[in-house]
Amino acid sequence: MKYFQKFLPHLLAFFGFVILSLVYFYPVLQGKQISQSDIVQYTGMAKEQNDFRQETGDEPFWTNAAFGGMPTYQLGAKYPHNYVKSVDGFLRFLPRPADYLFLYFLGFYILLCVLKVDPLKAVFGALAFGFSTYLIIILGVGHNAKAHAIAYMPMVIAGVLLVFQKRFIVGGLLTMVAAALEIQANHFQMTYYLLLLLIVISVYYIYKLVKAKEFKNIGIAFGVFAIAGLLALGANATNLLATAEYTEFSTRGKNELTIGVEGEKLENKSGMTYEYITEYSYGIAESFNLIAPRLFGGGNAEKLGENSALYDMFLGLGAPESDALEYASTAPTYWGDQPIVAAPAYIGAIVFFLFVLALFTEKRKLKYAFLIGAIFSLLLSWGKNFPMLTDFFIDYFPLYNKFRAVSSIQVILELCIPVLAVLGLYSFFKVEKEEQWKALWKSSAIAVGILALLFVLKGMFSFSAESDSYFRQAYGEIGEPFIKALKEDRRAMYTSDLLRSMGLIVAVFALFWLFIKEKLSQTLAVILIGSLMVLDLYVIDKNYVNADDFVNARQVNQPFQPTQADLQILEDKDPNFRVFEPSQGMAGGRTSYFHKAIGGYSAVKPQRIQQLYDYQIANNNIQVLNMLNVKYVIQTTEEGKSIPLQNPNANGNAWFVSNIKVVQNADEEIRALDSLDTKNDVVVDKEFMKSVSSKSFVKDSLATITLEEYKPNYLKYTSQNTNKGLAVFSEIYYPKGWKITIDEKVANQIRANYVLRALEIPAGKHTIEFKFEPDVVKNGSSIALFSSIGMLLLLIVGIYFETKNHSKKDKI
Repeated sequence: MKYFQKFLPHLLAFFGFVILSLVYFYPVLQGKQISQSDIVQYTGMAKEQNDFRQETGDEPFWTNAAFGGMPTYQLGAKYPHNYVKSVDGFLRFLPRPADYLFLYFLGFYILLCVLKVDPLKAVFGALAFGFSTYLIIILGVGHNAKAHAIAYMPMVIAGVLLVFQKRFIVGGLLTMVAAALEIQANHFQMTYYLLLLLIVISVYYIYKLVKAKEFKNIGIAFGVFAIAGLLALGANATNLLATAEYTEFSTRGKNELTIGVEGEKLENKSGMTYEYITEYSYGIAESFNLIAPRLFGGGNAEKLGENSALYDMFLGLGAPESDALEYASTAPTYWGDQPIVAAPAYIGAIVFFLFVLALFTEKRKLKYAFLIGAIFSLLLSWGKNFPMLTDFFIDYFPLYNKFRAVSSIQVILELCIPVLAVLGLYSFFKVEKEEQWKALWKSSAIAVGILALLFVLKGMFSFSAESDSYFRQAYGEIGEPFIKALKEDRRAMYTSDLLRSMGLIVAVFALFWLFIKEKLSQTLAVILIGSLMVLDLYVIDKNYVNADDFVNARQVNQPFQPTQADLQILEDKDPNFRVFEPSQGMAGGRTSYFHKAIGGYSAVKPQRIQQLYDYQIANNNIQVLNMLNVKYVIQTTEEGKSIPLQNPNANGNAWFVSNIKVVQNADEEIRALDSLDTKNDVVVDKEFMKSVSSKSFVKDSLATITLEEYKPNYLKYTSQNTNKGLAVFSEIYYPKGWKITIDEKVANQIRANYVLRALEIPAGKHTIEFKFEPDVVKNGSSIALFSSIGMLLLLIVGIYFETKNHSKKDKI
C-alpha cells in the first residue's frame, strides 16, 4: 500500500496528461484529424511507396513519384528490426496530434522529477512547457518530426542528470532508451541542438567533479554514456546509415558547381548557402515576443476581428460587414525579421517571471547550465543578425552548415527557461520569508521593468514590414490606406500585449505576496499560480491551433482531388511517363499524388535535380524535359483552370544515342545541356568514361529498348540492336543500392546528362534489370537487431539490480 501511495501522484499525473491532451485536441475524439500543411505535401510525395507497401507488403525504399526518383529514406521508409519505432508507437498511443502533446508533458514531467521537484509543481511545469506556443504551432503546420524530437529531449536530459548524480544504472538505462527514441524521431537538427545543450550541462558537471577530485566518477559516467550512446545509435543504425548515404547526394551535401545560374562565382562547397541557412533569423528586438506574444504582430495571418483599424477601413470603403470581417481575419500583421511566421514563439509572461525568480531563489548551481543554454540558443537564433557567433558556427562547428532556419534553435531556450521557471516556483517556498520578499520584489522589478521599458520605447519602432510594399502594389488605390490601418493594428497589438503581460506578472506577484502574508497556503498558491501560467499559454495557443484546423479523416488521407487535367492524363494507357506542373515547381507534393513528377516537396531534395531545375528547367529548356520523359505539362490558365499540354517529343523511358560529349567537371556538365540534342547526344563526366568503350556509336534506326515491367524498386527492359550501343534511361542516377544486370550478368551504370543513368549494351537482344536492394538497409538492419538485443539484456539486468538495491534499502 505504501509503495502504491508513493507512485499514486505520478499515476494521476500520467492520466491527467492523457486527459488534457485529448481535451485540447478534442476533435480527435470525433474521428477528425488535424489538417497539417506539411503533412499534406508529404502525403503526396509518399503515395507511391505507401500504395506499393499496402499492395505487396514490401518496402520499396525508392520512389519515382517525386524529383524524378529518389530513395524513400526521408519519406517514412519502414526498416527491418526497427524495434525502437515499436516502443515509440507504444508511447504514442493517443490519436495524432494529441500523442505529441502527451509526450511533451510526460518527458518534461520526468525531467522535473529528476530535478526533485514535487509532483504538483512538476505537473504545472510540464503543462507550461507543452503549451509553449511554438511547440503547439509546429503541430498545427505538420512539423511532426520536429515535435517528435523535441518531446524526447527532456527525457534524454533527465537520464544524463541521473548519471551525473551517480545513479549510474537507472540513469544509464533512461539515457539509452530516451536517446534511442530521440534519434528515432528522425529530426537530426533538433537532436543536434540537444547535443549542444548536453555539452553545456556536461561541462558544468565535469567542473564540479574535477573540483571534488572525483575523477573515477567522471570515467564511470562517460563509460555509461558511451555504452548507452552506442546502443541507441546501433538500434537506429539503418536510418542513420541510410540518411548519411543520401545526404551526400541531397541539397545538404557537397556542391560540385562553382558557377551560379547567372554566372556568378559560388564559394560554398559543402552544406547549404549562408543565405539559405540564415533566411529564418530571429530579430534581436523580436526576441521580446517570448514574453509578450504579439509585439511584432503575431503571425502572417492574424485574426483581428471587428475591433481593428483594418475592419473599420474596409467598412469605410463600403465593404459589407461580412467581407470586412473576412479581410480582418487573415491580416498580415507580422513585421519581424523572418520571411514567414505562423505564430509568435511565446513562452509565457509568468514563465519568464518565475525564470527570473529562480535566479534569486534556486541554490543549485546547475541553474547556470540551463541559463547558459538559454542565452546561447537565443544568440544563435539571431542568425545573420548576430553574424559574429553565427559565422563562427557555420565555418568551424561540425555539421552546423547542414541545417537551415537557425531561429529554430530557440527550442533549447523554450526548454531551459520553463525548467528554471519551475525551479523558481519550487525553490521560492524553500527559502526564508525575508529572502522570499527580496527575491519577489527584485524579480518583479526586472520583469515589469523590461516590459515598461518596451512600452516607453514604442515610438522608436516603425511597425513596417518588408511585405508592406507588396500589399501597396497589389491593392492599388487602397494599398496605402490598407498599410496605414495595418500599422495602427500593429501598434495596438504591441501596446495591449505589453499591458497583458504586465497584468499577469502583477497578478502572480499578488499571489506570492498573499502567501508571504499567510493569506494563502502553499498548495493553493501553487495551484493558482500554475493555473494562471497554463491558462495564459492556452489562450494564446487557441488563437493559432484550434478545432477549426480539424477536418474529417478522409480529407487528410486523401488531401488532393484530381483536376480535369489530372483525369485526362490518367487516361493515358502508358503509366511510365512523367508530369511537370510549373505552378508547383520544386516545392509541392500535389503532382506526385497522381503522377510521376519531376518536382516534389522536401527539405532534403536531391541536389542535382534541384540544380537541373534552377539552371535548365526554370529557363524553359524543352530538351531537358524531353530527356526526363515529361509527356505532359500541366499549365494553369488566367481563370485558374488546369490544362494538360502533351509533349510529343518526350524521349521515352530509354533510348540509344550516337555521340558522347565528354566534360571535365560539373560546371561543364550542366552547361552542356544548354543546347544538347538529347535524343542523339549525351553528356558524360570524364570520371565515367572508363565504363564506356567508345565516344561514338552507330545508331540503328530500328534499334529498340522497351520498358517491360515497372515497380518503384524494379525495372525490366528488353533491348534489340544490331550494334553495341549506349542506352540512356530517363531514370535518375543514384550510385548506391541499384543492382544492374544485363542477361543476369552484373553491369555498371554511368551518370549521363547530369542526372540520368546510362548503360553500354552489347549488340543483339538482351534483358536489362534494375533492382533497388540497398546494402545500407541490409547492413543497418543487422546492426539494429544486435543493438536492440543488447538494449533488452541491459534493461533486464539493470532493472534486476535496481530492484535488488531498493529491496535492501527498504529492509534497512
